[in-house]
Amino acid sequence: MKNIKYNIYVLLLAFVSLITACKDEEFQIPTPSDKLQNDLIKRTLGPSIVGGTIEFAYAAAIIPEKGKLVSMAVEASIAGATGTYLDNKSYTTASNGADVGMAYGDPSVTSGKNTEVVFNKDASALTLRYFYKIPEEARGKTVTFTFSAKASNGETITYKAGPYEIRKMDMALDLVATDATTCYISIADMKVYDATFAAANPDKIDLIYLYRAPTNYLHSLVAPTADAAYLPSFTMPAALKNKTKIVKAFTVRDQQLARTQYAVFVDDIDLSTKDFTDAPDFAINLKAEAGVWVQTANGKYNAYVYVNSVVPATKKMTVSLKRLTIK
Repeated sequence: MKNIKYNIYVLLLAFVSLITACKDEEFQIPTPSDKLQNDLIKRTLGPSIVGGTIEFAYAAAIIPEKGKLVSMAVEASIAGATGTYLDNKSYTTASNGADVGMAYGDPSVTSGKNTEVVFNKDASALTLRYFYKIPEEARGKTVTFTFSAKASNGETITYKAGPYEIRKMDMALDLVATDATTCYISIADMKVYDATFAAANPDKIDLIYLYRAPTNYLHSLVAPTADAAYLPSFTMPAALKNKTKIVKAFTVRDQQLARTQYAVFVDDIDLSTKDFTDAPDFAINLKAEAGVWVQTANGKYNAYVYVNSVVPATKKMTVSLKRLTIK
C-alpha cells in the first residue's frame, strides 16, 4: 500500500509539472518582415483536363515604408491556351458575400509562356487570380508555374508551384438528348445526334436515349444491339450495330461533371481500370445524379456518363461525360 501511495504521488507531481510546462506563453504581435513577401493558393480541385482551367490566387506584399508593388507575373512551363490570363483586379468580399474587384492595372499581357500585370495604382499588398487554360500540348504531361512580383525599391520575389499532372482524358458538359429526335449519343465525338446523322455514321453511335412511361423503364440509355425488349416502340436505323458495354453507377457523383460539391472525381485510373466483363448493353430507369460506365464496341474508349437532369414532360436527359482513349 505504501508503494502504491508513493507511485500516485509521483504521478501527481509529473502531472502538475506537465500542466506547468504547457502553460500558454504571453502572445506577442509578430514583427513584420521588411522584405517583399509572397504566397499562393491553388483554388481549383480535381483532375486537370485539357480545355479546363487551373486557378490560383497569388499574393504579394511589402511594408509601405519600403515601397509599392510594380507588377506581378506568371510563367508556365507550357504556354496556356487562349483564355489564360492574370486578373488585373484585387477582390474583397461584400456584406452579401459577393466578390468586388478593383483594377490596379491594365488587363494582363501574355507573351508565350509569360503573363504579366503592370500596376498603375499605388498598392503595397495585392492578391491577383491567375487562370491557366489547359492546352492540348499539355495532355498527359506535367506543368509548373513560376509566380513573381516586383517592388518599386527594386526587390523581386518568386514562388514556384507544381508540378501538376494534366490528365489524358477528355470531358464534355451538358449534352442534351431528346427522345425520338436527338437521341443518338456518340462517345467518340462526345456529341448527341439525330437519326439522319446516325444512319449515315453508324460506327459513331454508342448509346440511344429513350423515355417510356412504364415505371421500370422511364429514362434509359441502351446500345444499338440491345434486345428489342429494351428498345420498345423504337425504329432503329438499319446500319447501327455497336454493342456498347454499360454498367450502372448510382453513387458516382463526379464534382466536375455535376458542378456541385460532392468532392468525388473520376480520374484517368478509374476509367482505365474499370472492369466491363459480362457488362450488359442497356441501362434502364436511370435517375438524375446517377450515371453509367461505358466501353465502346471497338474498345477504343472507356467513359463515365453522368446524368445531370431528366425531364419527363419533355422526354429529355442532360448528361456530362469523361472519356479516356484506351487504344
